[in-house]
Amino acid sequence: MENYSINLPDYSIGDNVYKNIASVCLPYGKKAVVIGGHRAIAAAKEKLINSVDGSELVINDFVWYGGEASYENVEMLKNNQSVKTADMLFAVGGGKALDTVKCLSNKINKPVFTFPTISSNCSPVTSVSIMYTPSGVFKEPFFFPKPPVHAFIDTEILASAPYRYMWAGMGDTYAKYFESTVSSRGEETLVHYHRLGVVISEMCLEPLLKYGKKALEDNKKGVSSYEFQQAVLSIVITTGIASILLTAEHIIDYNTGLAHGIFYALTSFPHIEERHLHGEVVGFGVLILLLVDRQYQMFEKIYEFNKSINLPVCIEDIEITEEDLSKVISLAVQMHDIDHNPYIITEDMLKDAFDKLSIYNTGKKLDI
Repeated sequence: MENYSINLPDYSIGDNVYKNIASVCLPYGKKAVVIGGHRAIAAAKEKLINSVDGSELVINDFVWYGGEASYENVEMLKNNQSVKTADMLFAVGGGKALDTVKCLSNKINKPVFTFPTISSNCSPVTSVSIMYTPSGVFKEPFFFPKPPVHAFIDTEILASAPYRYMWAGMGDTYAKYFESTVSSRGEETLVHYHRLGVVISEMCLEPLLKYGKKALEDNKKGVSSYEFQQAVLSIVITTGIASILLTAEHIIDYNTGLAHGIFYALTSFPHIEERHLHGEVVGFGVLILLLVDRQYQMFEKIYEFNKSINLPVCIEDIEITEEDLSKVISLAVQMHDIDHNPYIITEDMLKDAFDKLSIYNTGKKLDI
């Protein structure tokens, strides 16, 4: 057997987990710098300050991450005096802020702890940063050996965040199950960590179908209910663990698929990134994936779930017209996300899937 190491996440979750900050972090030093978005820092600042009060741990500054997960902002932060003098980095905010600080951590060899303030993605616990150009165009994944030292997931802060982030996060989360199970289908010699990632991915779907609608209702009310916490765990932890296992070799073969291919094709329309969230569009892409894969019963289940929480179910929901589809289809089949699939995805397959979705939206049953 090949020698390898897998590093899995370490985390705390609940409405009072910041009380553990000092005991968890002090072995790594006594000075921390908080880096994140303006709104994220405002949401967590008081709790962070109170959590270290009376301990040996000192927060020496609160620093803006720069607004984009770019190498340019990483370089900017490397030259910040508070970063230079800190023993450790506290990454606060959403995916782009956390990914920036995680990248910085690996560039300057200082430990990083994450403090998510929205529940939209698995960045708090993954060993990859998704990097962009300064103007926000996707550049590349930046992989590193280990996830953050510890993630402090404060559900009280998350429940107070705008619900649309969790709403979109659900689409991106259940996509993990469908994309990994399809991309690995028929491969009897999957290595242990890939197979484990595929099996774990089932929990990216089941809890959301069971608790997702109630979780969003509670998020709107600012309530950290049991259902809300189960949805947070699926979006942040389960997806993160699955992603680490599925990308252990720093490949995307089992960690992506047609749903993301549809998303990246749609980003050629500027309004997608201007007015729609990543997971929202990926959730729409899952419907196309299921139709292409002829999983018609599951398509109907996900369609009804999307409809129940107002995730997109038709091209009009993402402001695309029938005239736009030829461009979307042409771009989608060129995406590397569909390179590792048990069959070749053709333009005709996609056209048929979009036609079926259009018919289903008129109230007619699928002709299968």
